[in-house]
Amino acid sequence: MSAAPVTYQVTAGVSALRRTPADDGAMDTQLLAGETFEVSEEANGWGRGRAPLDGYEGWVDMTTLSAPALIPTHTVKALRTYVYSEPDLKSAPVCLISMNAKIVGARREGRFIEAQRMGWVFDGHLRAVGEDAEPDWVAVAERFVHTPYLWGGKESLGLDCSGLIQTAMEAAGRFIPRDSGQQEAWAKEHGEAVALTEDFSGLQRGDLVFWPGHVGVMTDADTLLHANGHHMMTVAENLSRAARRIAFHYAPPTGAYRLG
Repeated sequence: MSAAPVTYQVTAGVSALRRTPADDGAMDTQLLAGETFEVSEEANGWGRGRAPLDGYEGWVDMTTLSAPALIPTHTVKALRTYVYSEPDLKSAPVCLISMNAKIVGARREGRFIEAQRMGWVFDGHLRAVGEDAEPDWVAVAERFVHTPYLWGGKESLGLDCSGLIQTAMEAAGRFIPRDSGQQEAWAKEHGEAVALTEDFSGLQRGDLVFWPGHVGVMTDADTLLHANGHHMMTVAENLSRAARRIAFHYAPPTGAYRLG
């Protein structure tokens, strides 16, 4: 009988979840600081397991993990912030952590909170667990404009199309699956389908628009916000122009959904 998985916690700024146990293995997603990872097997410094947040399975560098997993007290609300070696803005930074990363606050000193097993974080960039989340998830997504595109990424230094949507919605206290195909299935269940006309009329802010393997969100009736490989960054652009380009190179949109 195999041993039960051991739950670890990410205590690095970010950890890649890879398909193979190698530094150059394909990255399917990222685990942010404070996330947990259930390790069922270890090999050559890598742990194979499952991420409880969205069910992703793969390999993670064990040097980015610590045990036991502790209960987070704060969430990062800024796009990104430094973890410092001391409660002093002039001290050496340990790493950067991004929006939705979580810390286990041990004590406060001045304007800094000690993140157990990591360092010190400026309290103005944190929200206590249980406090009100962001009121407008689309406004959160707009803060990522010009962020570089990174396949499998979901941190403020680089993210992909579905990572942008998942990250923004999590900051607003809503859960959506990780991949665009899963997100479209979720939107069909939890939202209302919006007819896609030839001129894309009838859409509004917050509507999700899907293509095979791609997703974006409307910021108004005409503008699509999406992380994409054409611009290699997150951009806001006219939906009609974007849809023509995507259809020419790939495929037309598969659907649009309005969330409650």
